[in-house]
Amino acid sequence: MATTRKLVVEIVDAKDLTPKDGQGTSSPYVVVDYYGQRRRTRTIVRDLNPVWNESLEFSLAKKPSHPVFNDVLEIDMFHDKNFGPTRRNNFLGRIRLGSDQFVAKGEEALIYFPLEKKSLFNLVQGEIGIRIYYADEAAPPASKQAVAPLEPVVEEKEEEVKPEGPDESKPPPETKDGPAEVKETAEPPPPPENPPAEGPKPNEDASPPSQENATVGGEEPPATEPNPPPEAVSDGPKLPAEEPRQNQPESEDILLETSDAESWVSAPRSPLPGVTISRSVSGSIPKPKTGGPQPLPRSLSETASYTSEISDVSTIERSTFDLVEKMHYVFVRVVKARSLPTSGSPITKISLSGTTIESKPARKTSTFEWDQTFAFLRDSPDTSSSPILEISVWEGTDGTHFLGGICFDVSEIPLRDPPDSPLAPQWYRLEGGGAHHGDLMLATWTGTQADESFPDAWKTDTAGNVTARAKVYMSPKLWYLRATVMDAQDLLLPQLTAFKEASFQLKAQLGFQVQKTKPAVTRNGAPSWNEDLLFVAAEPFADQLVFTLEYRTSKGPVTVGMARVPLTAIERRVDERLVASRWFGFEDPNDEKRGNRSRVHLRLCFDGGYHVMDEAAHVCSDYRPTARQLWKPAVGIVELGLIGCKNLLPMKTVNGKGSTDAYTVAKYGSKWVRTRTVSDSLDPKWNEQYTWKVYDPCTVLTVGVFDSWGVYEIDGGKEATRQDLRIGKVRIRISTLETGKAYRNTYPLLMLVNGGVKKLGEIELAVRYLRSAPPLDFLHVYSQPLLPLMHHIKPLTLFQEDMLRNTAVKILAVHLSRSEPPLRPEIVRYMLDADSHTFSMRKVRANWLRIVNVVAGMIDVVRWVDDTRFWRNPTATLLVHALVVMLIWFPDLIVPTIAFYLFVIGAWNYRFRSRAALPHFDPRLSLADAADREELDEEFDVVPSNRPPEMVRSRYDKLRAVGVRVQTILGEVAAQGEKMQALVTWRDPRATGIFVGLCLVVALVLYLVPTKMVAMASGFYYFRHPIFRDRKPSPMINFFRRLPSLSDRLM
Repeated sequence: MATTRKLVVEIVDAKDLTPKDGQGTSSPYVVVDYYGQRRRTRTIVRDLNPVWNESLEFSLAKKPSHPVFNDVLEIDMFHDKNFGPTRRNNFLGRIRLGSDQFVAKGEEALIYFPLEKKSLFNLVQGEIGIRIYYADEAAPPASKQAVAPLEPVVEEKEEEVKPEGPDESKPPPETKDGPAEVKETAEPPPPPENPPAEGPKPNEDASPPSQENATVGGEEPPATEPNPPPEAVSDGPKLPAEEPRQNQPESEDILLETSDAESWVSAPRSPLPGVTISRSVSGSIPKPKTGGPQPLPRSLSETASYTSEISDVSTIERSTFDLVEKMHYVFVRVVKARSLPTSGSPITKISLSGTTIESKPARKTSTFEWDQTFAFLRDSPDTSSSPILEISVWEGTDGTHFLGGICFDVSEIPLRDPPDSPLAPQWYRLEGGGAHHGDLMLATWTGTQADESFPDAWKTDTAGNVTARAKVYMSPKLWYLRATVMDAQDLLLPQLTAFKEASFQLKAQLGFQVQKTKPAVTRNGAPSWNEDLLFVAAEPFADQLVFTLEYRTSKGPVTVGMARVPLTAIERRVDERLVASRWFGFEDPNDEKRGNRSRVHLRLCFDGGYHVMDEAAHVCSDYRPTARQLWKPAVGIVELGLIGCKNLLPMKTVNGKGSTDAYTVAKYGSKWVRTRTVSDSLDPKWNEQYTWKVYDPCTVLTVGVFDSWGVYEIDGGKEATRQDLRIGKVRIRISTLETGKAYRNTYPLLMLVNGGVKKLGEIELAVRYLRSAPPLDFLHVYSQPLLPLMHHIKPLTLFQEDMLRNTAVKILAVHLSRSEPPLRPEIVRYMLDADSHTFSMRKVRANWLRIVNVVAGMIDVVRWVDDTRFWRNPTATLLVHALVVMLIWFPDLIVPTIAFYLFVIGAWNYRFRSRAALPHFDPRLSLADAADREELDEEFDVVPSNRPPEMVRSRYDKLRAVGVRVQTILGEVAAQGEKMQALVTWRDPRATGIFVGLCLVVALVLYLVPTKMVAMASGFYYFRHPIFRDRKPSPMINFFRRLPSLSDRLM
């Protein structure tokens, strides 16, 4: 059944608007413009916090198979001049939204957008709450179509009509152009029996509040009113003849030309007084013919008018395989055969350069059908050595009876390179065998991996394995489900009345996720918890959230009741507003049909303002929130070319021979890609190229190489159940890539095993980043927070983040393992670094050395100051004295001097920037090349440990020794802070008295002596010559070291 797509904009309310009526208030109404269509709400009289709760619908006027337009929705708010002493509709604010923020019905959420200014001098404040979504509805029958067949172009033209009297029922006077003008290039719809009468004359002074969901000028869009053909118009002038073809507007989109907001009236619905209907043949928008506001300029390019993975970046083309090398294949598409002397299911054998492959048995219809494509790899397109392509047909699955064949010289096979059209298959007469009159339909051509037939074709380098095909996977949309357990009522059951106090606990379960509240003790059967339980849920929502109330006894928990909540009934939110709470009744756990009086008070919602973390924060590939409405526009795209690997080590032994069946997985954002599996090769070549949209440049693209067991069958034909082996991983940070530059590098594939770092081969990658956002918008991204706003308004604890991340990884692993071919769970866990949080003494020492390297710069500054202070370089010391004098007498130069000094350092270091390959894993920084075998064995040990008790005891003792050092450092840091507190807490009365008296003396001196003089004297005293110094520490240091701490009170 045909469907039409419409866009629904729900105007809910607004808050804290600007007073614009001269009396401290405003009478606001909202005008919504989308793709030339305008709708408005009613006016709320004298209210700075208006509530509309109106739904405005817009026709998309496109084929329902297409997504929503990549267009702009503009929402303007005005003060109605009819209420108040103002003479015009004052501007209250506006917002502009892109169509990539629209969602389908059921995913919408109430969002408050801050109102924006139209110009610099507008006084605007407040915010507006709206819901935006698109929905599909059944199209009306063809006999009831409104204006024209599919995709008309409607130009709505409002005539300027002055009111002649108070009688609004009088029809408007006819203009010289006639009441309507109809031009059709397609067959018009059947005329209605009774053409509608003309409506009353619009009244410009009518009150706008009486009209709800009105269109411009109080008229409805032409798609909802029957339009009589020219023959049905009897009381008006004849329609002019059809314009020449070249003068017709060239468009297939609806364009409603309207006047400004002052022309809104509350007249009843009527036919349009001035409508021009034309059939278009091109993609340009007709120019407006009225003096009203111009519609927003929009591009009507078919590739740029719809939201898709690439199309909304109109300045960037799709991947053209320009980062990788071309691999030439001979393609053979076997379609069907006819007139074969057999009644069975024949097969086809294709042979080229010593490689022979059999097709599947034919499907018997009126002909014998295969419809299979085969791709034979050629080392080069050079046809100097011309092999022969042999295609033969055999009877039976064992191929014992030859029916006929065809031979082709490969040098005569045509070369096809997209965007060339596919070659049409042709009939060829079979030669030899028993099929003297048999024909075979096939097509053969030479192409590359860019051919559209390549992904699903049988390929020689994959050994024809079904699971070896290249695929693109999409992660499911993940949501945080927040369940706030508030309280319960009527929990005193008859068997519990003997107890004075009862302890209850509520358990919530969603799939494999189980969480419990803290026990609540009550005497009146109404326990209270007020706890938040967080879960991770994946779309589509098919599960139920099950709440189980347990009564805690000494013998164990006793189930009192159960409540089930379907996930589809839970509200979604994108901010911190509180959703409405609800009471849910418990069911009897023994009899689900019988309930009880007990009930629980819950507040349930999906938090779309969070980003569901599935990766570690420092290597995350996406920071967007779950709710699509909050997504910012993409700032560019990144293109990755997976060229191949070199010098791989054999990962397994098959039939006494070392073998590697390598494939690559790349992950960025929610998009995963998997190359085809190259069978039995230590130097595999993929030459596949993929593209991702980039929303934040401070993200990481991850590429992993694996060895597949799926290409072999063991145990009597069953597929191998062994896990795919890891070969190595590469991370590329997008912010390190220059715009428009193609990087082609070879990275070592390193794996940390029990014996240390092991190089398993090399991978060659090509990567390029292309910026699509304006330069200022791109630089503005660096000033925005990484995580969405909800992470800062209502942050999650570290325990919650770790728990929810592990849950998200499990959900993704299960989801992707159900694909075909599956992306196995061990692959997903390795790509998401799910095992990176295990304890490692090697990582402890590496992180400590990182801290030392960071502090080393500060230590160098302290050493330089100390050298200057002790006059080890007299020239530098004299220059420092001059600098101190200048900064003291001109303190305004302090900040500019520091900023200029940092600029000089950065400019100097620019000469020494790294020009080598992109950053990769550093074994030296990781201390992986010098790690002890005992430490590596401990790092790879599972929890709980399965090592012998003596080894576990030895590791525990070693950990205790490290803990002693950490304990000592923490104690020293705490002691220094407690000494600072002892200055004013009178813990040592004499020391505090000295400090307080000294502070009084300093205050008096600074009141009497100019600050510059004191600063200069202090500077010269600090940098005095060593002959005026004492080798003992300064009195201030000695005084601070004598202050007491709480270390002596520790037991």
